[in-house]
Amino acid sequence: MRFFRRSLVGLLILAVTIGLLAMAGQTLRNAFEARSAGNRPAQPPRERVFSANMITAEVVPFTPVLTAFGEIRSRRTLELRAPRAGTVVALGEGVEDGARVTKGQLLLRLDPADATATRDLAQSDMDRARAELIEAERALLLSRDDVAAARAQADLREQALIRQQDLETRGVGSASAVETAALAASSADQAVLARRSALAQAEARVDQAKTALSRQAITLAEAERALRETELFAEFDGKLSGITTVPGRILGSNERLGDLIDPDALEVAFRTSTAQFSRLLDDKGTLITANVTAALAASGAELLANGVLTRAGAAVGEGQTGRLVYATLTHAPGFRPGDFVTVRVAEPKIPAAIALPATAYGADGTVLALGPDDRLQSLPVQLLRRQNDLVILAPDGLAGREVVRERSPLLGAGIKVNPIRPEAASSAPTIERMGG
Repeated sequence: MRFFRRSLVGLLILAVTIGLLAMAGQTLRNAFEARSAGNRPAQPPRERVFSANMITAEVVPFTPVLTAFGEIRSRRTLELRAPRAGTVVALGEGVEDGARVTKGQLLLRLDPADATATRDLAQSDMDRARAELIEAERALLLSRDDVAAARAQADLREQALIRQQDLETRGVGSASAVETAALAASSADQAVLARRSALAQAEARVDQAKTALSRQAITLAEAERALRETELFAEFDGKLSGITTVPGRILGSNERLGDLIDPDALEVAFRTSTAQFSRLLDDKGTLITANVTAALAASGAELLANGVLTRAGAAVGEGQTGRLVYATLTHAPGFRPGDFVTVRVAEPKIPAAIALPATAYGADGTVLALGPDDRLQSLPVQLLRRQNDLVILAPDGLAGREVVRERSPLLGAGIKVNPIRPEAASSAPTIERMGG
């Protein structure tokens, strides 16, 4: 037991000794390193150089494209309504929702019984009025003959009176004969007045008969129009929408039946901001006839239709902003009214501009250009447009310069860079390095 205890004490002393020797050796090593380091000359800090992708600012003509979203509409949409109340007795051939019809094709027919009876009664009244006019004209002729006969008789009575007066003057006739002739002449004049009164009544009867005939003609025309309105025809070539009418249905006057849409006369209506709309105006403030492309996404593909700008909305709708613009589509296969499409409008061409990636444009309106000794310079530029992931800049002071393609917080004015140009990009990856 005593031997075991002494062995443990010896091992402990040996471990402490080895630890002290190790500490002494480390102290000596540190001292030698410090001495040797104190004899070396101080080295200056090295400047960090960053690799940067560069792009050359080339001046080219550029056509900006305005992108918006709009709705396809038909320029000819007719709401079909029942022209009068009645029972549907027949539908035109192929008349159903989505069917194509041609101009003048029968769409539906209402029960014509009542309208036919009304037309026949009006025709009968028309014939009676025409007969009344003929009778009145004949009576007028007789009245004119009566007036002529009465005037002839009055002339004879007047001549007889003159003759009796002449005989009395010569002492042959008597006063009673003259008086009798005068009374006869007066009676003849009264007969003329009576015949003229009858003539006036006959003329009035003719006028009344003509008026009655005109009124009956209007009534007959109205009855014939009512009969024609028992049939509804297509006003133009198009497709039917919302048709649910069936034979036997009782329709009310002006009841809505559906719509007739011309699928070949389409336009797209889209809304732009005021700034965008101002770029679509010429010097006189008139909307330009810019080319338009409407795109409809369809199962990974796009249906395209071309057109031109035609007009702008006359007023800003309540609660709306910007401007509503319309473009007529010249050829739009596969498009239907109500489709939501992407609209691309070609704006007026900019004759000289520089297109750079949007990542090259700073929030302060500057770009970083490569200067002497591969150091960056901050150049203020004029932003003309933003086009997708591009910025369109004015070429003043920037043409031909090499510009940093992607800005980062590490890059700024005065920073030295290792420029990586497009032709060497495949062999020179963008990395950081240290250099003297």
